[in-house]
Amino acid sequence: MRSVRGSFFRAIDPSYRADALTGSRSAGRYSPEGVPTLYLSSSREGVAAAMIAHTDDRTPDLEVLQFEVGADRIVDLRSQQALRSIGIDPADAAADWQEPLARGERPRPWRVREALEDLGAHGLIDPSRKQPHLWHLTLFAWNSEGTPRVVDPAIRRAPPPCGARGHLC
Repeated sequence: MRSVRGSFFRAIDPSYRADALTGSRSAGRYSPEGVPTLYLSSSREGVAAAMIAHTDDRTPDLEVLQFEVGADRIVDLRSQQALRSIGIDPADAAADWQEPLARGERPRPWRVREALEDLGAHGLIDPSRKQPHLWHLTLFAWNSEGTPRVVDPAIRRAPPPCGARGHLC
């Protein structure tokens, strides 16, 4: 596992700007619906590449926001050898998730997340399938004690952790 520090980006519907750090509301590559997950990209170009897979169900006027991240216990999926050494099949991470979900099946990438969480990982680095030189950061937990810290530099503070003081995720 490794640490990640720096600026990351996320596309959001501007009407949800205040909730940008609560994570995704719908199912994703590494998350069933309702499971808090924060999908970020290492660059604005990475956001554009990631959104190619989501053009049908997103507003055309997305806003790209920048966040500062400090995260430990991150697994880098770009290293297939490292994945195999911890018992994860790289093909599971790369497998399509949208079609199986539409058929009512459990997508294979969700198993990757479960296995990584069992190992104590807080998230993963995921190579872009559209442009392999780009990468994304997926966090399973953030902004609570012992988890990655994600700060919106526009307000210079992190929101309360999920479930704290009535803050819902």
